[in-house]
Amino acid sequence: MELGIGTFAIIGVIVVIYLLNSIKILAEYERGVIFRLGRLLDVAKGPGVILVFAPVDRMVRVSLRQEALEVPPQDIITRDNVTLKVNAVIFLRVIEPRKAVVEVSNYVYQTSQFAQTTLRSVLGEQELDELLAHRDKINSRLQAILDQHTAPWGVKVTNVEVKQVDLPESMLRAMAKQAEAEREKRSKIIHAEGEFSAAQRLVDAARLLSDEPVSVQLRYLQTLTEIGVEKNTTVVFPVPVDFFSGIQKLLSGPGDSKTGVKSA
Repeated sequence: MELGIGTFAIIGVIVVIYLLNSIKILAEYERGVIFRLGRLLDVAKGPGVILVFAPVDRMVRVSLRQEALEVPPQDIITRDNVTLKVNAVIFLRVIEPRKAVVEVSNYVYQTSQFAQTTLRSVLGEQELDELLAHRDKINSRLQAILDQHTAPWGVKVTNVEVKQVDLPESMLRAMAKQAEAEREKRSKIIHAEGEFSAAQRLVDAARLLSDEPVSVQLRYLQTLTEIGVEKNTTVVFPVPVDFFSGIQKLLSGPGDSKTGVKSA
């Protein structure tokens, strides 16, 4: 009788331990994909407390949090034959845990391989200027292609960002020379436009002074006032050129000809 009670006690302890080991706790961001006798259950379990009766049941934990996957640098040859090294970062998350476990062995590795090949093929169709200027458009195209590949696995690619573009040293020098030449061109154009505007204003001023001779005297008086403010002792007195030509005519004899030879 005592042996029977001890046996039942041992069996009871084993059952309690088995039940305690069958209790699994899943966090809010986790789901449990259950295989019962090798067959996949229709619904993933969790979050919270669930029961997994081993060895009949086998559970695979799947995280629903967004993950960042870095794509290693890839050697790219653009459409205009420029060699680059480009890397990217992919943001993805699992939206269907059952497919992520059943349809693919390792969805992170599989997505990484697809990302590398897609990055080379898409960037190889672009020119260097397009790659540098329209990066958002390229990111959207990469995201659409990868999302199309990963949708059957229950994985959603939320975003793709081209992280870094490494240019050869020769290309960097060429781009620097191009930028310098462009700035020098703009500087010369601006300087020429300034000279043209200044010349145009001088023409307008000369036309105005010729219409009103008194304005020349007023301008002369204003100049003398400005000189006086600076406490200078030098006085500038402008003499018209016609004054000297008149003196030259008076000094010349009446018989002088146009050639400057005096008549006999």
